[in-house]
Amino acid sequence: MRKQMRERWFPFVALLMVLALVAGACGGSDDGGSDQTTTTTSSGEDDTPETTADGGDDTTETTVAPGEEVTLTVWSWRTEDEDAYNAIFDVYEAANPGVTVEFVAFVNTDYNNILSTGLTGEGGPDVAQLRAYGGVQPLIEAGQLVPLDGEIDLSSFTDNALKAATGQSDGRVYGAPFAYQAFAAYYNKAIFDELGLSEPTTWDEWIATLDALEAGGYIPISAPAADNWMLAIIHDTIGAPRYGGQAFEAAILAGEKDFTDADYVASIGLMQDLQQYLPDDVVGVSYDDARTLFITEQAGIFIGGSFEVGFWRDNGPDLDLGVFAVPAPPDSLAPASTVGWMDGSYGVNALSDSPDAAKALVEWMGSPEFGQLFTEKIKQLSPIPGTTPDDPLLAEFGELFAASPVSYLSLVNFRYGDPTADSLFREGVVEMWLGNSTPEQIAADVQAGVSQWFTPGG
Repeated sequence: MRKQMRERWFPFVALLMVLALVAGACGGSDDGGSDQTTTTTSSGEDDTPETTADGGDDTTETTVAPGEEVTLTVWSWRTEDEDAYNAIFDVYEAANPGVTVEFVAFVNTDYNNILSTGLTGEGGPDVAQLRAYGGVQPLIEAGQLVPLDGEIDLSSFTDNALKAATGQSDGRVYGAPFAYQAFAAYYNKAIFDELGLSEPTTWDEWIATLDALEAGGYIPISAPAADNWMLAIIHDTIGAPRYGGQAFEAAILAGEKDFTDADYVASIGLMQDLQQYLPDDVVGVSYDDARTLFITEQAGIFIGGSFEVGFWRDNGPDLDLGVFAVPAPPDSLAPASTVGWMDGSYGVNALSDSPDAAKALVEWMGSPEFGQLFTEKIKQLSPIPGTTPDDPLLAEFGELFAASPVSYLSLVNFRYGDPTADSLFREGVVEMWLGNSTPEQIAADVQAGVSQWFTPGG
């Protein structure tokens, strides 16, 4: 049944791909993890909710009348999660006779344009996976999504979690958050054991670890720059303590500091220092290349997100991996921390033919039942209270973030206008690694770009 239903989407998908190519200059790619994806807010507080569910039946019943058949299409940018989502939606279908949920996934880099086109007319999704913070605002402003606050139960989520799906202009909530992500350094325990290494706890130990990996014939850190969305992730993972973490976030939002601040510039300098430990010709290394180098044990460390746990488990099941927070660099204004963000939400298409059934599905996607299935099968951290990762590596990410949460600064706060802070930053880092830019120039370009639309204290 699912295979037959997927086949009927192929002509429509082909049309959308053509339209997406035409509109390609209008949309960009988000972070690739779950989004690239990934939980935190502008306050830097942990978005893992502290509220509890009401204790009722986890499975939401739809308004489908007896004998009525409804097919709900759910669109996503996570092609790798198709089997897992189908298994999750099997649970919902079993509890809701007459409802069929069809999961349709698109390539991450094409998704933004495909979704914006699909929401304009017939053939679009009933439920859509939505980017977070500034990423969802164009769809909200275009009236393409249904406001959900007051329509479904969102009480499982904190205000901080819901901020990622809240309209900037109207303050309405348009999605049920599905995951939060955190950044840290993955490492290959077998390689570390071979070289007599342990998790570094100081910056000197961190540098010594990288030197030892290089001396041992390994690439110290596998990183991509051809797919440059990862560069902002790497920067915040190693640089957030240097520029001040939560305190810097508060200061820049209030207008007390900006991106040309000397400590922020110094944090960019860490990326320049890091280049010697990356693959040769790193500007030509793609995200898939970088993951391959790590999974084939040519590299000892991969700086990335909790959203990659599932990939490692599926593609390197025999690898013994650990994870640690990179120690704070010298002259840091904050202690070692774990950066993260709310990775997105699921919302309802304003043109859905079955809006009530779609809202009921999204409400269920905010339940502990869905959250536990999500974290077990997709191996990402759920923001729904009462959910517990069964994967020890994923659980460690959750513990690291809970202990010292810091916002993924450019994504959470500086994607609400054009140009975005992270697009300017990552393009600048590539130029710096090519020898064509400096930390000072990157900082100045970021500040000049966001000043076109960002108003401090607004």
